[in-house]
Amino acid sequence: MTHLASIFQDLTIDTDLKAIAQKVIDKSRITPEEALVLYEKGDIAYLGALANHIREERYGDQTFFNRNFHIEPTNVCVFSCAFCAYSKLYKHREEGWELSIEQMMHIVKKYDGIPVTEVHIVGGVHPKLDLSFFCDLLRQIHAYRPDLHLKGFTAVELDYMFRKSKLTRQEGLQQLKDAGLQSLPGGGAEIFAPAIRKQICEDKIDGAGWLDIHKTAHQLGMHSNATMLYGHIEHYTDRIDHMNQLRLLQDETKGFNCFIPLKFRNQDNDMSHIPETTLIEDIKAYAIARIFLDNFAHVKAYWPMLGRNHAQLMLNFGVDDLDGTIDDSTKIYSMAGSEEQNPAMSTEQLCSLITDAKRIPVERDSIYNILRVYENEQV
Repeated sequence: MTHLASIFQDLTIDTDLKAIAQKVIDKSRITPEEALVLYEKGDIAYLGALANHIREERYGDQTFFNRNFHIEPTNVCVFSCAFCAYSKLYKHREEGWELSIEQMMHIVKKYDGIPVTEVHIVGGVHPKLDLSFFCDLLRQIHAYRPDLHLKGFTAVELDYMFRKSKLTRQEGLQQLKDAGLQSLPGGGAEIFAPAIRKQICEDKIDGAGWLDIHKTAHQLGMHSNATMLYGHIEHYTDRIDHMNQLRLLQDETKGFNCFIPLKFRNQDNDMSHIPETTLIEDIKAYAIARIFLDNFAHVKAYWPMLGRNHAQLMLNFGVDDLDGTIDDSTKIYSMAGSEEQNPAMSTEQLCSLITDAKRIPVERDSIYNILRVYENEQV
């Protein structure tokens, strides 16, 4: 008997939960109200059964990853988000870093002869690093290594670039696309609820603006990811509203590749007094995301933030993607207290993490074309 079938043999289970399980079996969409039922009534065995059923219906035991590295041009930022331990305000810019194009090209050249497939470019919002600067960077990377997929810039960075350049979002994104940008990461979404956003990141782009930038990118033929920062001052209803807005946009554009829940970390920021979520709450966030976001192909556990062991555990709770090798090239989460202080894994280590969870490692490109399936003897 499968875990899902056992739900219907359990005479004590809540009737609302039983009805939701039937919807999952029938591949029917659950409502926001039912998502709240999952948060309030669903235990992790039940949630895991549903989320894993969806995951295995789609991919079996396959678990995706890619070979990537990050470039973080600067951690100097004009914004002051309460949850951020990464950035330095512009007036204290001497405490941060600012990389030149030459320095960033040196990072790219470190990977000469190494089979990475993606460079991920994100950082703070520096007033002197404008649209033309980043277009020049993209052109140089693409000219030097045209095989690299260029994924870059959160909606927060993009909004500032476009306003500073007095361009519409479509005009600005078209310029970046023409320079070589191929997709957008999902950062900066945080929580869309205005009341929460007012307390944690009031001065940067709002939820509607974030959604509009991603919608515009999709209309230009660019894929993107979506995130949600959970586990701080938001409520379950705020998480559900956030995911529902993403689901509605995905219905319209079909441009999102994956959804990435991001756990709030409380080290060295203005929200350090807020305790971090428990592992049980983390599991709920991932499993319910997989159940609710029926039109998102993939749910990713970003292991540098969650920690490799907990990310591995989430492979049983709806997650089918672990991001990539990273190669110690990101500081965004390590500076906020994640378990991964030096986030780097070789392909072999990442494959072993997956096979140890009784899953099959599958190397993908940035838009989920399969490059290689690793059988046990190949890992």
